[in-house]
Amino acid sequence: MKKFFSFIMFTLSLCIAGIVLTNCNAAQEVDNSITVVKIPNGSSNSHYISNRAPLTPSALVKLPVGSIKPAGWLGEYLIRQKNGLTGNLGKISAWLQKDDNAWLSKDGKGKWGWEELPYWLKGYGNIGYILNDADMIAETKIWIEGTLASQRPDGDFGPDHRFEDGSRDYWANMVMLFCLQSYYEYSQDQRVLDLMTKYFKYQMTVPDDKMLTGYWQHMRGGDNLYSIYWLYNHTGDKFLLDVAEKIHRNTANWKQKGTLPNWHNVNIAQCFGEPATFYMQTKDPTDLQAAYNNFKRIRDEYGQVPGGMFGSDENCRKGYDDPRQCVETCGLVEQMLSDELLLCITGDTFWADHCEDVAFNSYPAAVTPDFKSLRYMTAPNHVVSDSKNHSPGIQNNGPFLMMNPFSSRCCQHNHSHGWPYYAEHLWLATPDNGLCAAMYCASTVNAKVANGQEVLITQTTNYPFEEIVNLKVSTSKNVNFPLYLRIPAWCKTPAIKINGKNFKVDSSNGSYIKISRIWTTGDKVELALPMKLNLRKWARNHDSVSVDYGPLTFSLKIGEKYIRFASDKTAIGDSKWQKGVDTIQWPSWEIHPATDWNYGLVLDSDNLEESFTINKKPFPANNFPFTPDAAPIEIIAKGAKIPEWTIDKFGLCAILQDSPVETSEPVEEIKLIPMGATRLRISAFPVIGNGPDANKWQMPKKPLYKTTASHCFDGDDVNAVCDQMLPSSSADESLVRMTFWPHKGTTEWIQYSFTEPKTISSTSIYFFDDLDSGGGCAIPASWSVKYKDSNGQWKAVETLDEFSINKNSFNTISFKNIKTTDLRVDLRLKDKYSSGILEWIVE
Repeated sequence: MKKFFSFIMFTLSLCIAGIVLTNCNAAQEVDNSITVVKIPNGSSNSHYISNRAPLTPSALVKLPVGSIKPAGWLGEYLIRQKNGLTGNLGKISAWLQKDDNAWLSKDGKGKWGWEELPYWLKGYGNIGYILNDADMIAETKIWIEGTLASQRPDGDFGPDHRFEDGSRDYWANMVMLFCLQSYYEYSQDQRVLDLMTKYFKYQMTVPDDKMLTGYWQHMRGGDNLYSIYWLYNHTGDKFLLDVAEKIHRNTANWKQKGTLPNWHNVNIAQCFGEPATFYMQTKDPTDLQAAYNNFKRIRDEYGQVPGGMFGSDENCRKGYDDPRQCVETCGLVEQMLSDELLLCITGDTFWADHCEDVAFNSYPAAVTPDFKSLRYMTAPNHVVSDSKNHSPGIQNNGPFLMMNPFSSRCCQHNHSHGWPYYAEHLWLATPDNGLCAAMYCASTVNAKVANGQEVLITQTTNYPFEEIVNLKVSTSKNVNFPLYLRIPAWCKTPAIKINGKNFKVDSSNGSYIKISRIWTTGDKVELALPMKLNLRKWARNHDSVSVDYGPLTFSLKIGEKYIRFASDKTAIGDSKWQKGVDTIQWPSWEIHPATDWNYGLVLDSDNLEESFTINKKPFPANNFPFTPDAAPIEIIAKGAKIPEWTIDKFGLCAILQDSPVETSEPVEEIKLIPMGATRLRISAFPVIGNGPDANKWQMPKKPLYKTTASHCFDGDDVNAVCDQMLPSSSADESLVRMTFWPHKGTTEWIQYSFTEPKTISSTSIYFFDDLDSGGGCAIPASWSVKYKDSNGQWKAVETLDEFSINKNSFNTISFKNIKTTDLRVDLRLKDKYSSGILEWIVE
């Protein structure tokens, strides 16, 4: 009786305290302890490699590759990768041919061999390990053996690339180190640890002025740093901490205040978290905060768009932040990996939420459904995917919007790790010897918990297309361990059932539900993550809006017309085929809109739910929901066309204008589908309004004159000087401009040619100057005006006043009347500076 009374008092005390969120009348459930925590706590996982002292303890710990077997749509994605481009690149890409490949040579010499091989192997090998595919593993082993055999007496390995000053290019090795780490997880081959130890000892001997020179490796030293810590956690060799400090101090400074060291889209996605990696050693909270600051800064300036990314094309440009701006496929997969690594370092659910945002809404649109072609560039508002040159609307000069298996060589190979690394981070070990469901997807995980007991947990769900996640535990004997379930930030009211019984969860989103209990084979957990509609307003992008339902963002359903092209005719020059490949089997595709796309949303702001109807359809039998016809959720919305919103002179959907937008077009029923299911999409919508605050959409004006120049930067437009768009200042970067960049200190010219002789007595120029914002363009040192006379000779105008050279205003020069077909302005640029023009008026 005494024992029974103690048992009852213990149970009541837990219920009253709120520690056990349980049906207190159910005696058999008394072992449950359900709490809400911000980050899993504990010192160090006993079964999986985590941070050694003095490194900051790991918040979450990655399981060895192969521990997690994805199913459902993610399992289907890996199969499509295997059968598509990823699985076949080794047979068709010249960069991966074995003849004369520097990755298979003893001296690091060979025609082929830089980043392409490890980029591809990083995903290819891991897919092989995850699927336990014997052929893929055997192919991977050839390259791993070649890499292990390539180590030279000084400890260096791999292709021996050198810069002009003789310094070594270590960038490709940084990627290969990830491949070796995965291979070690799979095989426990001691040679990997030996190679890495010798290599980092070698790096310690390299003088600082020869370490991480050049461009790419200087930006991306954080990858090298991560691998050093990985090895330290395996071996405990203290010298590695010194190497880590050396690598960090020779890497670009990603801790700058108010700016970034580089605005290249992949560098940002890949490197913004470098200070947080170094934080594991320094424990300096400002290092950790720098990663959050970098993330926020790029999205404040260029990321006012749905889908988790930002507008950069190749490089971010001031004034180019519309949702039609793109990001590379490399940038998508590198962002996902950065999120995954930061999740393990910090335990912060923010990074898991963001990884899902990119994975569900942006990455799927970058590849064809069969995974045999991909796009170099993908945007949230992307209404044509063709082989034309769209520069300077997007920065890149070339056919970068079409689906092509061979354009460009970086994304062609680097895309491969996006889904396998995502699969490897679905489940993570915790520092208290538990498990964490970090990102939700149908899968199984086999892992050690508690004192080493192995458990198998099967996750059944069609998340993110449904709200319910089911978990089933299998174990050879009862075992007590904590199970953590992430609560996404968008979910306000999660609910838990254990073995069919409801448990109250007084949770805050952006946390974890921690279930501690003695688990028995057959135990079941049902997690409900109720999804609600949410409308996001992008105030800094013309008050456009996007529609969310849970973790999914929705886009206009646009009819997609695929047109086949020969890839060897449409790929850019750095795309190389192996000899004898049947290129017909690897076509490229243009995708054109088969239905109208220029809709704004009609919203009832006082009753948002009435503006949308959610229709749920059966999940596709082939487990692939990322196509317009197979998407299992659609939203019926109200919209109206904006006839003035058209394809612009760059072949892109014209940039957004201020909402609300006035239109006389009738209200229609339109369909929205998940953003990731659309290769053509409008995801950031104008809002329709007809009141006094509604804005009339302005049609773009054609350039007044034919304009030529001695030089115009590829990312600018020489016709910008006569587009009749008046600047607000010399630093107005919201307008298209022309600049002579990167020419500095030179003499340049710009010229108008008229269709018929024109009488002119003055001309005015508004110079571009971005020095105050850290740019390289200044007002010129001097300028003058010439005209072509009736004999076709250039003559200087007879001026009536002095030439002015001022910022933030038009500079006007008057002269005696001339009649000419051609007018030219000569400019002498300041030493060390370039220059540009925002507008040029003739009168």
